[in-house]
Amino acid sequence: MKLKITINGVAYDVDVEVEEETPTLGVFHAGSFGSGAATPAPAMPAPQQGGGPKVGNKAIQAPLAGTVASVQVELGQMCKAGETLLVLEAMKMETAITAPSDGEIAAINVSKGDVVSGGQVLVELI
Repeated sequence: MKLKITINGVAYDVDVEVEEETPTLGVFHAGSFGSGAATPAPAMPAPQQGGGPKVGNKAIQAPLAGTVASVQVELGQMCKAGETLLVLEAMKMETAITAPSDGEIAAINVSKGDVVSGGQVLVELI
């Protein structure tokens, strides 16, 4: 395919090779050995400790697997929307977990140093 590109007022004719195949990506699980074929993602684990948040509470879940670097709130504390509740560390990067809305901390389900999985309920708000 021929393209005409102008850079800083200078026109260039460029030949571009187009690949016909479109590569596709599969799901590969780290640590799995075998044929290397793509496999479907495993189902999410069942909720831990009592089956999830109490009725009326807002569950704040881990967006990714990681380790709890710090918990910055206490049980019963009032928090504002956007306030950092805790910090997760994954792959040497820190992710602040913030309150989605104003509320009161009804439960803190993790402690500093805990390893959490994606989707696990970390904090509950009333």
